[in-house]
Amino acid sequence: MLARAYAVAINHRNRRFDAGHRVITLDRPVISVGNLSLGGTGKTPMVQRVVAHLREHGHDPAIAMRGYRSSPDGLSDEAELYKATFDNLPLVAQPRRVEGLIKLFATQRGESVDCIVLDDGFQHRRIARQLDLVLIDAAHDPFEARVLPAGRLREPAASLARATHVVLTHAESVDAPRAEALAARAATAAGVASCAVTAHEWVGLTVHARTGRPEPVSFLAGKRVIAVCAIGRPGAFLDACRGAGATIVEPIVLRDHDPFAAATISRIQQAATNAGADAIVLTAKDWTKLGPRKIDWPVPVCVPDLALHFREGWDALAADLLAVVATRPD
Repeated sequence: MLARAYAVAINHRNRRFDAGHRVITLDRPVISVGNLSLGGTGKTPMVQRVVAHLREHGHDPAIAMRGYRSSPDGLSDEAELYKATFDNLPLVAQPRRVEGLIKLFATQRGESVDCIVLDDGFQHRRIARQLDLVLIDAAHDPFEARVLPAGRLREPAASLARATHVVLTHAESVDAPRAEALAARAATAAGVASCAVTAHEWVGLTVHARTGRPEPVSFLAGKRVIAVCAIGRPGAFLDACRGAGATIVEPIVLRDHDPFAAATISRIQQAATNAGADAIVLTAKDWTKLGPRKIDWPVPVCVPDLALHFREGWDALAADLLAVVATRPD
């Protein structure tokens, strides 16, 4: 009953936006990266890939995001990660993104911004966009799922009709026939020629002891580790840890965006000591909350460098990104 009422409300909301009600068109191109479901599809590495591509070709994108569960200094873990990844990045992290962008455009730094990348923008329809990238987790078929609160979908799979590109993520977590079938069905629902397919890969580690140092992923082979994460899709992180050859002596899975209170840090320290662990493995997003603090870790902390590897579809998507940014909205 509640799921049906939610679906009716979402459909009503979408019809109003489809009619242009309260939709604002900014004076520079907007690229949205979003999904249909609650977290864990890979929006953060996708946004990083899009921003890096645009910058490599001479553009100056800004990221606009809600800033969910921001830290006391005002930035969320994703925002902190973007700041750490890109120098001099214009970033708006607040629920009222339009207002934040207008303030940014009025600054000297904002004058040079020539495009906007919306992080988690598919449902944020107040801002018109010229490209709508929708990510689907290969391990969670949206065509077989239910909307909130009965399931994890924020809107039904039929909403893919609004997408200009569909990207299948976490293809490494399912067999090839299943990935191919889901990609084909998603492309049909979106009315596009094909669906891009990606896999998440660890391409290296930063090992924090007294100082951070780079190491290959093989550094974890044979090591006993405490695996810690506060992300939307913990299973993929734990599988990657095991895939690197580590033995997880204790997984510590926290709620998405957990702030890592003092008691949680003590729990991690104690777990590593009690288990005689060789290392603690922590996601890059979580490290943005812990790295700046002065914490006496009993063992080295290993932070994987996560990359989004396109198995297919990148060339077409990359070309469309540049084409859209080269044209000002009407």
